[in-house]
Amino acid sequence: MPEQTIDINSLDGPLGQRVYAAMRGQILDMTLEPGQILRKSALCEQLGVSRSPIAEALGRLSSEGLVNIIPQSATRVSQFSMAELLEENFLREAVEVAAIARVAKDPTHDQILRLSRNLKLQSLLVEDHDFEGFFEADLDFHEMILSFTGFPKVNVVAEDMSLQLRRARKLILPEPGRPTEAVAEHEAILQAIKDKDVASARSAMSRHLRQLIQRIEPLEREHPEYFRST
Repeated sequence: MPEQTIDINSLDGPLGQRVYAAMRGQILDMTLEPGQILRKSALCEQLGVSRSPIAEALGRLSSEGLVNIIPQSATRVSQFSMAELLEENFLREAVEVAAIARVAKDPTHDQILRLSRNLKLQSLLVEDHDFEGFFEADLDFHEMILSFTGFPKVNVVAEDMSLQLRRARKLILPEPGRPTEAVAEHEAILQAIKDKDVASARSAMSRHLRQLIQRIEPLEREHPEYFRST
């Protein structure tokens, strides 16, 4: 685990929430790697807090499946399971295909404008080879579509059920040629929305999301240390 301290003062909320957000961010961006041992004393020093908010954060992370707490033994960042990744992608596709169908049926001018601006940003980030920036813009594109359904809980549910998938995606950045392909797939999704073509929108989103599994499946062979033994 990195030894440098982390400034949590820039984060929002009470101390426990800030500690949780900082640790969760490190796990999701793979700074804390799957299988890595988490020692409370080191975390206290790194974050500049006492053991109480660390224990609270670890409990929350455990409930999300991001940390494994074994009593009287080590606490570790959870490792991947290919079965779980496949399941998460299945659930993600079910939610996002339903969402795009709802949005494409009657999109607003503002929704189309916001998605178009995001796509322009994606293209610029790919041109600059800023793959981390592209990853975040990609997430924003999908989150916007989910929010456009008008159902407040959809984004929360979609995020909670794809946390492992989000971590795994970090392992395949940068992918030669893939960001350019993803932008083209996003453009097809947006065009279907503009055309109010529900069938095309569903098809374009489904094709886009299924590309991910083809790139994640080799990870178990390439990074066996990140996967649980079956």
